[in-house]
Amino acid sequence: MTAITPWHWAGFIVFVIACIAVDMGAFRRQPRAVTFREALVWSGIWFALAMLFAGLLVPWRGSEEATEFVTGYLIELSLSLDNILVIALIFAAFRIAPELQRRVLVWGILGALLMRGVMIGIGAVLVQHYNWVLYVFGIFLVITGAKMLFAKPEAVEPESNPVIRFVRKLFPVSPKLDDQKFFTQLNGRLALTPLALVLLLVETTDLIFAVDSVPAVFAVTQKAFIVFTSNIFAILGLRSLYFLLAGAIGLFRYLKSGLSVVLVFVGAKMLLDPHDHAAKWFQVKIPTATSLLVVVAILAVAIALSITAARREIISRR
Repeated sequence: MTAITPWHWAGFIVFVIACIAVDMGAFRRQPRAVTFREALVWSGIWFALAMLFAGLLVPWRGSEEATEFVTGYLIELSLSLDNILVIALIFAAFRIAPELQRRVLVWGILGALLMRGVMIGIGAVLVQHYNWVLYVFGIFLVITGAKMLFAKPEAVEPESNPVIRFVRKLFPVSPKLDDQKFFTQLNGRLALTPLALVLLLVETTDLIFAVDSVPAVFAVTQKAFIVFTSNIFAILGLRSLYFLLAGAIGLFRYLKSGLSVVLVFVGAKMLLDPHDHAAKWFQVKIPTATSLLVVVAILAVAIALSITAARREIISRR
């Protein structure tokens, strides 16, 4: 098995920067809405790249780590679907036109990549030096999954949001948009635009979701490189996935329940997997391939139930 060196980390980061540069190159053109076809193509490209990377891991690091990558990628990608719903509510609350949403999401993803990198680095160090942290992650995921199952969706109210209120105290904010700019002039002073507030909320939302998703991937593997790459590939595809699903995400009514079950499962897996400080009778090794099948099955059932319920509603209205 070939060892992972700093050059591998550097090469992957260069690849990520190149991917971001492709998106950011769009800023030089006039803002435009992303079409469904374009979003579908790019979603397919990002998924294909992730699977290609998994394929490269097989001869390089072995099939076990490749399976860990795919499992972590699917967990992160599935949890990001809930994030998409919240982002759609943020755009609706601020009445952000579709042609401006692309810019916010590209910068939001850039910030998300930096935050995830820091959080994964901290998590990897904690797990390496304090093995009992895995139990903390496991308990947290089980509790979070249970809470998500019974939580009701909350409306986004910009004026009552504590983050927005805090920023308004620090900086002047323009009452209207200035094209696709994040900063503008207000009474001769540099001020934030509403688009900057939207970006701030998107970043805050991703930070909140990262608190769930990063520990969830640590339930699959404690290898920092696999945790990092699976997270990053999922985030790179988030923008195109948003434009693909945002309009129809409300139809997947049982998806949130499915995601809550996924969190409870990976949390339980983290608690049961053999660790240095666990009692022998308490240890139950769940193979990574089994975990992958369980996650896929949970999501498939949730999506199937959602589609069936949506069809029944349509038929009943006729």
